[in-house]
Amino acid sequence: MATTTPAGVRAHAKHGGGQGDAPMTHRQIMEALSGLLLGMFVAILSSTIVSNALPEIIGDLGGGQSAYTWVVTAALLSMTAATPLWGKLADLYSKKALVQIALIIYVVASMAAGLSQNPGMLITFRVFQGIGVGGLSALAQIVMAAMISPRERGRYSGYLGATFAVATVGGPLLGGVITDTSWLGWRWCFYVGVPFAILALIVLQKTLHLPVVKRQVKVDWGGATLIAAAVSLLLVWVTFAGDKYDWLSWQTYAMVGGSIVLGALFVLAESKASEPIIPLRLFKNRTITLASLASLFVGIAMFTGTVFFSQYFQLARDKSPTMSGVMTIPMIGGLFVSSTVSGQFITRTGRWKAWLVSGGVLVTAGLMLLGGIRYDTDYWKMAIFMALLGLGIGMMMQNLVLATQNQVAPSDLGSASSTVTFFRSLGGAVGVSALGAVMSRRITHYVQDGVAALDPKSQAALAGSSGSTDSIPDMDKLPAPIRTLMESAYGHGIADVFFIAGCLAAVAFLITLFIKEVPLKTKGALAQSADGDTPAQAEAPAAAQAAQAQAPVPAAVAQTAPAASDGTAADTRPMAAVATIAEPGAGHGGTPVHGFVRGAESAPVPQAAVTLISLSGRQLGRSVAQADGSYALDAPGTGSYVLIASADGYQPQASTIVVGEEPVAYDILLSGTSGLTGVVRAAGSALPVKDAMVIVTDVRGDLLATAATGEQGDFALADLVPGTVTVAVNASGYRPRALPVEVGATGVTRIEVDLDAGARLQGVVRAPHGPLADARVTLVDQAGNVVGTATTGADGAYAFTDLDGGEYTVIATGYPPVATALTVTGPGVDGHDIELAHPGE
Repeated sequence: MATTTPAGVRAHAKHGGGQGDAPMTHRQIMEALSGLLLGMFVAILSSTIVSNALPEIIGDLGGGQSAYTWVVTAALLSMTAATPLWGKLADLYSKKALVQIALIIYVVASMAAGLSQNPGMLITFRVFQGIGVGGLSALAQIVMAAMISPRERGRYSGYLGATFAVATVGGPLLGGVITDTSWLGWRWCFYVGVPFAILALIVLQKTLHLPVVKRQVKVDWGGATLIAAAVSLLLVWVTFAGDKYDWLSWQTYAMVGGSIVLGALFVLAESKASEPIIPLRLFKNRTITLASLASLFVGIAMFTGTVFFSQYFQLARDKSPTMSGVMTIPMIGGLFVSSTVSGQFITRTGRWKAWLVSGGVLVTAGLMLLGGIRYDTDYWKMAIFMALLGLGIGMMMQNLVLATQNQVAPSDLGSASSTVTFFRSLGGAVGVSALGAVMSRRITHYVQDGVAALDPKSQAALAGSSGSTDSIPDMDKLPAPIRTLMESAYGHGIADVFFIAGCLAAVAFLITLFIKEVPLKTKGALAQSADGDTPAQAEAPAAAQAAQAQAPVPAAVAQTAPAASDGTAADTRPMAAVATIAEPGAGHGGTPVHGFVRGAESAPVPQAAVTLISLSGRQLGRSVAQADGSYALDAPGTGSYVLIASADGYQPQASTIVVGEEPVAYDILLSGTSGLTGVVRAAGSALPVKDAMVIVTDVRGDLLATAATGEQGDFALADLVPGTVTVAVNASGYRPRALPVEVGATGVTRIEVDLDAGARLQGVVRAPHGPLADARVTLVDQAGNVVGTATTGADGAYAFTDLDGGEYTVIATGYPPVATALTVTGPGVDGHDIELAHPGE
């Protein structure tokens, strides 16, 4: 990765070091977010723009309620299945390239969806569209977490919330306008996002710059296939159960049993995979487990609001697609306000749980109140209910991801973020499919109940116009009594769906009560990786944490943390991290301590030595990491111990662990040692400069290392502290040069330094009797600065070396002073003799 340096210097890191490790400024973050938010806007727009157009789309293509539901569910399903895979790929490959690939998939699928000739074709291309949208949704959160610390992320999450709100409110409005415009038609709902996606590709290419560490990887395609098959089979069963076959039938047993088997195979595959798309060890953390479950139910609430409101306003209240979008503004406005305001407050205070719990209350209240609406409910009441729902979703959606990202190591950031997003999308997919099926049954039920109140003529008209119970009626073609009945049935049926979603939202609220609030980290993932930080375990009891803070670390294993890249003083505390914490108990034969030793980007570190010692410094156990980085050893009993890990090419790490009655799982993250190599050449000729002195100092000016260049002008310095250093190069006959260099966290940073040849000014000071000894000669540059002074010897000679070309003044004293202006032409030797005389001569 290129490092910006002054003219004449070119620096680049081989393994992801460089400026990517330094904290990004607000301007850099906003530039990077511009393309990212534009891509996120495209993803959300694709999901919302069709919501108000779906009744007309399905009617035009000849589909029914099942097709209506599956146009939404297909995209959600593929997005759900693809999200963990995108997250894992983000841990292994370039996040920027993945975002661009997701955009390309979206563009191609959108163009194809716009050409659909039947519901099946549309649903197929919506699957591919969902794959792209899943990548954009997951990667936006992952890239933000990589750049921005959890504490500051609330501030920028507000921008994400604003983008979400604009796309969510603009999508239905735009979709409604397109659908209502005769010369455009609903197909443009799929075409209109393409220009935005292409623009996002261009902006991302110019603004998003993240370090990339390339390594041999193995993607868990088997796990991705199994989870997609399990979810798909479950959704197919939910969609058709009770209509195509009975709830209790052989089809139900086969599909549900098949989903369970596939799910079990997925868990087995993930436990065996070297690079699982959903690392099962993440669920040992209570916060991640609870946040994932809460996201499942939040997804149901969120997608229920965006999908079924369009049907309610168009079929129960006879509104146009455009007006359907306008009437959902209270919900979107609430989401915009809450996500922005809560993000700002979280950044200022660092507290987030109160917002999460409050969001659960509001989502539950909003959906429960919406569960009591009918087709003729006053709109102002609905506006309040929708606003409550939007406020709650805005508080919960981003903060569940934030709570999870705050709990994991940088190497697991993509997997953890996508896991929460996966469960939210899974909730949306299952919710839309299941609740769509429930809504169809309830509407049929209410229509049948209302038929008895109609006169025989209206009953005959209804029988002739309704056709299949799965079909979506054209309200404008129905007689007034039948139309009122159908509107009432849709209003009541959709309200039932909201009530069920409200009950599920209450479960999400209860789950959030048990999520423990942990102070937000103040570093982004890139900065954490650069500093070698390990994830703090949030589940540690306060007493155990206090004991950890007071526990001494033997001097033999204490290690000084590197100086911060922002120039602050180095942290001299021992590098210690808490593993699984348990209450101390009576000792026993031995407690297993096991885990993985990993390096940059979660790569295993084989042959790493792991040693367990007591706090008094006595060795208790030793293990060597296997090919996959795994290690295992036994602690003699409960208590506090020090775990030391070291490997060639990595900085050693000492971690304090507290062992209880249960086995301790603790992963160790090692930071690679950093080096600086380069070559010194003469400017212009590019010839190597031998015996040049290379001096490296830190930001405080303290000397770190020195080296002299060899025959080819090359030099090498090892074991440097990552961060910004100053490199000064000095050689005889050349102008000295000093330059800032960013030493990467891992690998070797290489620089090339060009030295300009210095000019030389020399001459003789003479008096009437000959050369004048002890004469003082001062050289002043054009700005009046003293460049140097010299005192002549017995031969009257003086000299100034390593000068820049330009205008100078030479002042000689000894007799009455003489000042002479002269021009130094540049590289080479300029001669200038000075004649001094007695006064009056």
